[in-house]
Amino acid sequence: MPRDYAYATVTATNGVKLHSLRTRPSNAVPEVSRNNVTLTSFYGINGGFFYQNDLLSIAVVNDRPVGGAAAKYGSGAENVKYARGTLVWDGKTEGMSVQVVRASADLQVTDRSSYWAQGGISMGLGRDGEWLGQAAAENAPFPDDERLRSAAAYDEEGNLYLIVSENRGTLADFREAIVETVGGGKLVDGIFLDGDGSSQLNSRERKLQGDGRPVVEMLRLIR
Repeated sequence: MPRDYAYATVTATNGVKLHSLRTRPSNAVPEVSRNNVTLTSFYGINGGFFYQNDLLSIAVVNDRPVGGAAAKYGSGAENVKYARGTLVWDGKTEGMSVQVVRASADLQVTDRSSYWAQGGISMGLGRDGEWLGQAAAENAPFPDDERLRSAAAYDEEGNLYLIVSENRGTLADFREAIVETVGGGKLVDGIFLDGDGSSQLNSRERKLQGDGRPVVEMLRLIR
């Protein structure tokens, strides 16, 4: 099982308890799981939104959707219905970005044979006065409900953080906890992933199974 990561857990001032896996983005990839993350043979966390067996968020590797042919509905080729914040790792530049797009074909990368992308909802780190409006424009589900939450973010040094909450909070609570406790104040940006019962983490140190449901896709560690 992978060892090229650092696990951490911390409770923020607002009471939200976070678990995170820090690694390099070259060591992560979207992967179809179709199982509870804790029951897979992978380390990582849950990915984007889904309905039954269909992916509703972008999940592509080197221009190939992880869930099937690009023309197939629910393959991971698009953020269904909405242009949404999508975390992109450019393998040529080793850089990360969040791009708001509807289709994976609209992603801006240096080499389409060397990247991965995971769709979600924009976190708007560094844009405290604008993030909530942007999240609403992207139709973030249940932002004011007390729910389990998941996210992926990156810092100034190019580290990737896969983050899951152990207890429930609003979207604003979760974001506030991440800003306060993750990345030593050096986070650049990130995305919210699927949440509530889908918020799941599997690592050597901790397993979080959400409500036990299977998820269609995850962000898994390679090494």
